[in-house]
Amino acid sequence: MAAIEIDHLVKQYPNGFKGVNDVSLNIADGEFVILVGPSGCGKSTLLRMIVGLEDITSGELRIDGKRVNEKAPRERNLSMVFQNYALYPHLSVRENIAFPLRLKKDVPEEEIRRRVDEAAGLLELGELLERKPAQLSGGQRQRVAMGRAIVRQADAFLFDEPLSNLDAKLRGQMRSEISRMQRRLGTTTVYVTHDQTEAMTLGDRVAVLRKGILQQVASPRELYEQPANLFVAGFIGSPPMNFLPAHVEGDCLDTPFGPIPLSRERADAVAGRDLLLVGIRPEYFEDSSLVDDAKRPHGSTFQARIDFTEWLGDAQFAYLPFDAEPEVRDRLRELSQELDSDQLRTQAVVKIDASSRIREGQTAEMWVDLRKIHVFDPRTGENLTRDEEAGAELTRQVAADRAQQVDLAGGGRSSGTTETGGAGPTGGAHRADAPQSVDVRDAAGSRQMSGGSTT
Repeated sequence: MAAIEIDHLVKQYPNGFKGVNDVSLNIADGEFVILVGPSGCGKSTLLRMIVGLEDITSGELRIDGKRVNEKAPRERNLSMVFQNYALYPHLSVRENIAFPLRLKKDVPEEEIRRRVDEAAGLLELGELLERKPAQLSGGQRQRVAMGRAIVRQADAFLFDEPLSNLDAKLRGQMRSEISRMQRRLGTTTVYVTHDQTEAMTLGDRVAVLRKGILQQVASPRELYEQPANLFVAGFIGSPPMNFLPAHVEGDCLDTPFGPIPLSRERADAVAGRDLLLVGIRPEYFEDSSLVDDAKRPHGSTFQARIDFTEWLGDAQFAYLPFDAEPEVRDRLRELSQELDSDQLRTQAVVKIDASSRIREGQTAEMWVDLRKIHVFDPRTGENLTRDEEAGAELTRQVAADRAQQVDLAGGGRSSGTTETGGAGPTGGAHRADAPQSVDVRDAAGSRQMSGGSTT
């Protein structure tokens, strides 16, 4: 196991296009980091640069403190799990898992058998060892690919969208299995996905990329509650954050849903600006008739026409259209294209209690929690009201909780080593110092990446 240090990495192609543009990121020993972003953001390219499948144009990559820019993939001691499993169809599960050990040619047969059996036990593959890949489900094939990564006793695991070929139910099952495995082994892990659920549930920290540029690195909770900019706020969350046009009127923001009073600190932050965007998550709205009396003073009410509603059993969504200036419409359209989304329209999506009697076609009184709003500059994307100290505290709390979970998952065992060196496939590990969140302001953008990742 080892720390991975990414120092100003750039991947520039012969035509001048930069797929990865000046990315810096430190991944602690034993940390689980997610690389996430829309299609073409450079996340898979960055992963392939780490493993050695893509050349580095400039910058430095260090693994366990050693520069590896010029090293071949096999010399970096990393294990990669691909989207398409990359299993040999003519080999049994046992032989597929053992394959990287047989390539080394110096690992004793008894040691190979022991490592395969331990990995199979960890991944619940013991009864499938003599089957061929064609006889396995998609989830079982992915576990075989993970087993092959485990037996190598690599310094880090790299996952390239490993669950994208599975159906929704299997993805949920495999997410929990990957999480348990990583906590038990304590192996440094870098995981690429475009799926928000995977990003928010698996990672210690999440790195959000946009057009090859790192936007923010933080715990999932900090990304959700204290996004650094408009792009992160719009990308994280489903349904996404609502963005309402607003103008400063003294100590208030004038929005399509009425005035929003600002604290003195927030009023100072937005002073002197003309057009702004107010960001409010769907769950921060409520049917006014159902708001608890203790919460009511922390928000304000407004009247809105309900376009239509969606009842989901435990909750329902209501859609509230609003008018916006052409500049706001253009900015939301541009942001939707960057996010691979068609949801950022001139309407607010609100999540209300399932018992609410609000129905489409009505004009209803809604309540919004004013403690949870963010204000963005639509031109630069900057979050003008972000509380960086509160966000950093969220990430520190998550890091402390995660370290405790890793210790519990390891059963109190210390990291073990096998006869051939390296951490054993079932050995626990302790995290390095708690990582800090990183706010990377959006530099000059580069155009959308055209090349897809190779799996």
